[in-house]
Amino acid sequence: MWSYIYKKLIIDFSKLTLILLSTIVIFSFYQAKNFNLDASSDALLLEGDKDLKYLREVNERYGTKDFLVLTYTPVSNFEEKETILNLQLLKSKIEKLTWVDSVITLIDVPLLKSTDEGLMDRLKNYKTLAYPEIDRKRGFEEILNSPIYKNYVISEDGKTSGIVVYLKKDERLAEYIKIKDKYYNQSIDSGLTKEEEINYKKFLKEYEEYKNLYNLRNSQNIAEIRDVINKYGESAKIHLGGIPMIADDMMSFIKSDIIVFGAGVFIFIIFTLWFIFRDFKWVVIPLLGCATSVVIMVGLLGFIGWKVTVISSNFIALMLILNMAMNIHLTVRYLQLKKEFPHFSKEEAVLEACKKMMLPILYTVLTTICAFLSLIFSEIKPIIDFGWMMTLGLIVSLSVTFILLPSMINSFSSENIINVKDTEKSIITSLLASFTKKDSFIILTMASIILISSIIGILKLEVENSFINYFDKETEIYKGMKKIDDDLGGTTPLNIIIKFPSAKVESDDDFSEWEDDKDKNEDKSKYWFTRDKMDKIIKVHDYLDSLPEIGKVLSFGSILRVAEDLNKKKLQSLEIAVLYSKIPEEIKKEIISPYISVEKDEARIAVRIKDSLENLRRNELINKINNDLNTKLGFKKEEYKLAGVLILFNNLLQSLFKSQILTLGVVILGIFAMFFILFRNITLSLIGIVPNFIAAFFILGIIGMMGIPLDMMTITIAAITIGIAVDNSIHYIYRFKEEYKKINNYNKTLDRCHSTVGIAILNTSITIVFGFSILVLSNFIPTIYFGVFTGIAMLLAMISVLTLLPKLLIIYKPFGQNDKKLT
Repeated sequence: MWSYIYKKLIIDFSKLTLILLSTIVIFSFYQAKNFNLDASSDALLLEGDKDLKYLREVNERYGTKDFLVLTYTPVSNFEEKETILNLQLLKSKIEKLTWVDSVITLIDVPLLKSTDEGLMDRLKNYKTLAYPEIDRKRGFEEILNSPIYKNYVISEDGKTSGIVVYLKKDERLAEYIKIKDKYYNQSIDSGLTKEEEINYKKFLKEYEEYKNLYNLRNSQNIAEIRDVINKYGESAKIHLGGIPMIADDMMSFIKSDIIVFGAGVFIFIIFTLWFIFRDFKWVVIPLLGCATSVVIMVGLLGFIGWKVTVISSNFIALMLILNMAMNIHLTVRYLQLKKEFPHFSKEEAVLEACKKMMLPILYTVLTTICAFLSLIFSEIKPIIDFGWMMTLGLIVSLSVTFILLPSMINSFSSENIINVKDTEKSIITSLLASFTKKDSFIILTMASIILISSIIGILKLEVENSFINYFDKETEIYKGMKKIDDDLGGTTPLNIIIKFPSAKVESDDDFSEWEDDKDKNEDKSKYWFTRDKMDKIIKVHDYLDSLPEIGKVLSFGSILRVAEDLNKKKLQSLEIAVLYSKIPEEIKKEIISPYISVEKDEARIAVRIKDSLENLRRNELINKINNDLNTKLGFKKEEYKLAGVLILFNNLLQSLFKSQILTLGVVILGIFAMFFILFRNITLSLIGIVPNFIAAFFILGIIGMMGIPLDMMTITIAAITIGIAVDNSIHYIYRFKEEYKKINNYNKTLDRCHSTVGIAILNTSITIVFGFSILVLSNFIPTIYFGVFTGIAMLLAMISVLTLLPKLLIIYKPFGQNDKKLT
């Protein structure tokens, strides 16, 4: 029944099929307008991370805002009037941008040592470097030695200033995130009703639409501030940094990668097809098949509303590579049938080629899908999305290969095949066949050495990685982060929240419940600032400041030290409370409220980690801080908690090892099961997977030996390598089984397979290897690693399939022991 329908589809009504596919392509082109990218932090976070939830609570409580950081290194020094004037002009231009909330620069720092007035008068009547009558040299020295502003708005050498640009909060986006978290938490805890699921899906669509608008506005904002920066480039060297800028640049990288990878692989495939077939027609037909698959997939992604991240940005290149491998196998088999059976009509050859290749290609696609589906066990959202995306892409490619390609061959190829390169001559496959038959000891010894070396390398794998090292040194992201890391106290934020025993405000006022929260907090603050609390804050502050991995440390202790330095003595509880109540609101808002929560009986110590340190071990650092606060500083475990981007990034890194084990385990079991279903032979199933596992383990071993940390891209290499490389094993074993039934001699069958399917394997593998090499053009270092190492793994897998695999077939004889002697 199915074969009858299929014959009608690709033979009898092939032109109608082509028209229907053309309609689908046109629809896909239309839907491609909804194709979107995502470089937001959401795309790089663990789904349901409790530390993310806590960080959002901390940010809300202490009024943390999104911000950009500019590093400003003037031509002349900061004591010069012209430098201050240029900085004022730059600040003024930035402040006029509609999306900017406030700007903190060197000229906004309160100078408290510029007069000899009392402490309170200095706080009320403070001046800044912008004041004309100020002693700039004295003021600059004060800032340079300030516990608050040193390594924050000024580098230690006094040559670089930091400009912090706080962005206006997007209240609508914040509300969307709260609703999204509420739905997600409910779905995990108690589940959603059918009505709630419908509402959740509607909400997610609305949320994604708004996030697209937010990303577009962010891109426009970054372009605006860069225009401002460019106008002041002559008087100072300025670098832009900050998460909003990184997100926008990442978006640019994704767009660039999609275009470069797709175009690069497409061009390479043209040359490959010409080299294989030497006929314009046999270049165009497979190429149209690849292009159609990609267009339909892009349209599907736009229709579904599925966004591409930096991890999945190479999906077009991968689809082209994998689709081309299918097309080459099917086309080569058709041409071989026409040569072997000249009496076959065009229609008979097309149907026979499809019949013979359907099962092996189906299983190769299923094994590759198994590899990509194994990524869903990683618990890392962009990797999970990548797995599902490639699964859908492979289904599209398989469908197009067996519908479009035979329909085009039937419609446009001639009965007589001419000007096609002889597919039964290959020096490389002939040499590999000869080597395989003669050198058993070398093959098995090399395989053993590679396996042992790989295991040694795998034991050295680590997940410690630096976000700054994800980018090329010439990119603005790298330059900005490196400058901030070196001169302005580090890049990656971490918060240490100290929790104090809660105390209730005693009041004899019968109407105290009528007081608002502000009045209650003001009343509470009168006795909240005890010396014991302050000493605890300072003790933690000094401990953190002593750690080499930590750059800038800011806390209420910083402010207290400035006040005690001005007052020439240690302040006691009452004096601290009075000081807190007298500080002007604008200063309190900037340097006190972000570090003290009287209402929650908490103190926040904000630190920044030097992300570019070579010996930085994030997990060890986090564990050390947690342990030392307990054992060395005497805090109970419930009296402190860590939060911040460092924690989230570390959670992501630590999940990579688990992900690597899970994905590898799933793909090994899945592919073994598929081999067993296909060949119904345990020995043959083990023989089929061994060469590919050796290739995957070898590449992991190289990564370990070279000391390259696992990241979101490199953990996918092993599973994907097995999934793609095992395709060659299936094609080879399937053809070997078919030919052995005719020849009944293992060595002769080996020669026959190497001169037929071996050539197809060689051609597709070379296409895949060079296709992956296109990824080195990316600005995202993990993508480069992914391309290089997957290409190397595929090359080794090809050599293994054409040497080790047939050698194991000859040794274990899974198709029977009756090896007929042929002359």
